[in-house]
Amino acid sequence: MTFGGDDAPGERGMRWWAKPLAVSVTALAAMAVLTVATIAQSPDAKAGSGAVPAADTSPATTAATPAPATSAPTSTPTPTPTPTPTPTPTGVSAAMAAKAVRAAVDALPGAGDLAVAVVDLDGAADGTGAATAYDTSDDADNTYDTASIVKVDILATLLLQHQHAGTRLSAYQRSLATAMIERSDNEAAEALWDTIGRAYGLGAANRTLGLRGTEGGPSDLWGLTQTTPGDQLRLLRAVFGDGGDSPLSAASRSYITGLMASVTAGQRWGVSAADSDHGGYALKNGWLQRSATGLWDINSIGEVTYHGHRLLIAVLSSGQRSEAGGIDLVEDAARAVAKAYAR
Repeated sequence: MTFGGDDAPGERGMRWWAKPLAVSVTALAAMAVLTVATIAQSPDAKAGSGAVPAADTSPATTAATPAPATSAPTSTPTPTPTPTPTPTPTGVSAAMAAKAVRAAVDALPGAGDLAVAVVDLDGAADGTGAATAYDTSDDADNTYDTASIVKVDILATLLLQHQHAGTRLSAYQRSLATAMIERSDNEAAEALWDTIGRAYGLGAANRTLGLRGTEGGPSDLWGLTQTTPGDQLRLLRAVFGDGGDSPLSAASRSYITGLMASVTAGQRWGVSAADSDHGGYALKNGWLQRSATGLWDINSIGEVTYHGHRLLIAVLSSGQRSEAGGIDLVEDAARAVAKAYAR
């Protein structure tokens, strides 16, 4: 199996050995979900890869007008108040957005197995605040190899463990975290995978983070962690949201977002294609060539700014014929859902 080079900035070629994997899948939950399918994947990869979130006013008025002093007191009838109408949302409804996202993704040429999830962090006031997920496959329980996007989950797990223990990352752990996210270094990821307790530690943290459809890869195969687009969106909300519902502290969220905003130049592809404000994005990518088929998994997750809207976007794909073609597809999907969702 070949996967994108993570040990040197911008490189995209490395070999790992094949090992078996048992895939467990769970359904995408708590989302406005439009799903249709799964892909049978042969579990044989060593590790993942990464190349680079109105007020109603109804004034009631009453008045009593005193009569002239020369007359007997009378009262003026209380006028009936005129209710102020509820403001009409300025954005599209969640249902309309979901329909638009589905249409946009279905229109992409040669999509293969592709899943997207998107939410507008600034959309609660204009009707687009609900999250949307859509999978082109034909199984509601479909999951995808994470490849190197799991590195965000590994770091979130490490930070949660330190929060619960009341400790801080060591200087060595911080150096590993920087290499793992900014350069997508695999040796750093493997060291931190061991530190968090591998799949067991990841699973415990994910229960806290609300990820119910993600299962860590067996043994040292962290890149074969299985996930859903909805779970990746939940992870992004825990990292990039306002923090009200996030188990991650403000310091932890700031730390992760800072690293994701500083990925090396050769890895700034993927959901960043949807960024219309030139530089207002933070992301993590992953790609993985499956040795059994020669086909590619290409994934990208992150925050972008699209015409003033802060969007969280996750794009997962499998069965791509080439790395370059998969990257193009992921970028086309990110642009399409941003346009459909935040119009």
